[in-house]
Amino acid sequence: MVRVKICGITNVDYALMAVEAGADALGFVFYSKSPRCVTPEKAAEIIRELPPFVQAVGLFVNESAERVNGISKACRLDIVQLHGEETPAYCELMERRVVKVFRVKDGASITTMQQYRVAGYLLDAWSSAAYGGTGQTFDWELAREAGQHGPLILAGGLTPENVAEAVSRVQPYAVDVSSGVEAVPGKKDPAKVREFIRRAKEASP
Repeated sequence: MVRVKICGITNVDYALMAVEAGADALGFVFYSKSPRCVTPEKAAEIIRELPPFVQAVGLFVNESAERVNGISKACRLDIVQLHGEETPAYCELMERRVVKVFRVKDGASITTMQQYRVAGYLLDAWSSAAYGGTGQTFDWELAREAGQHGPLILAGGLTPENVAEAVSRVQPYAVDVSSGVEAVPGKKDPAKVREFIRRAKEASP
């Protein structure tokens, strides 16, 4: 069954609401330019409240390896998700399992995937203005092709309205949503979160 990650968690209430709705993983943004950014101290406070078997994922953009590893340890992250121009060599320095993000503009955007030996590959819509959380979709046929490289996580413009179609067409390992289940940036809508997870799971083969 497809796994679901709710990204951009900013407080304990949102975290526990998402878990109760059936989320498999929660994402914490450590990128200062994001409206969903949290401090390591805040993330650690939230993560301490999570039940077993819910994964905590930290999102980073072009940070030093030392800072990523330091935050990962302090917050007890399970996975780091790298949204910038991090190289395969950089990924090898990580002390946690890595999900590398590829922002898809066209077919050329995913040609470097095979160079990375990581736990998973996340495809998001390309934007010149932001590293994720844009609410934009991309060509899902490219995502189907990319699945041959390893566990594929589909993101980019997913909503309760389109996630079932996305899961059916792409058959990803997981789906990842942030802005698609928000009332305003950084504030999750419980009804949207529940509906997103329900539709994603029901569409899973």
